[in-house]
Amino acid sequence: MSAQVAVDKLKAQFGETVLTVSEFRGETTVVVKKDEIVAICAFLKKELGYNFLTDLCAIDYLGQAPRFMIVYQLYNIGIHQRLRIKAAVDESDARIDTVSCVWATANWLERECYDLMGIVFNNHPDPRRILLAADWVGHPLRKDYPVQGPDREPYQGRLQ
Repeated sequence: MSAQVAVDKLKAQFGETVLTVSEFRGETTVVVKKDEIVAICAFLKKELGYNFLTDLCAIDYLGQAPRFMIVYQLYNIGIHQRLRIKAAVDESDARIDTVSCVWATANWLERECYDLMGIVFNNHPDPRRILLAADWVGHPLRKDYPVQGPDREPYQGRLQ
């Protein structure tokens, strides 16, 4: 099964929930509405064999609306096929449903995404920070986060 066949089946099942499909250098990317992300991921795993979530991350498009894009890198082990799913998240409501019920590995990846980007994953089983201290202020991979960190003197260059 090619990625195009998987996309066609995804479109047939979810219709208008699939917003765009693009291919670049042999990699297929599907942008979907965030409201159906769990159903889409469950369909991709159970019906189309994308049984491995290799990565989950967020992109910050500061100054654009929607500001964030959640990216799911999927892999079908049986046929060695990759597929990228993206879902846009507004800055005013930086939330999306967890897919840890579909792939257990999403648990840690979503925690990292929350910790560094501030995206909240609804119904996550363990929404604690994973890399930073529990009392850390802010999310350091956001483009508007102060480069020196909170309450730090701005960097002036190397001391002579």
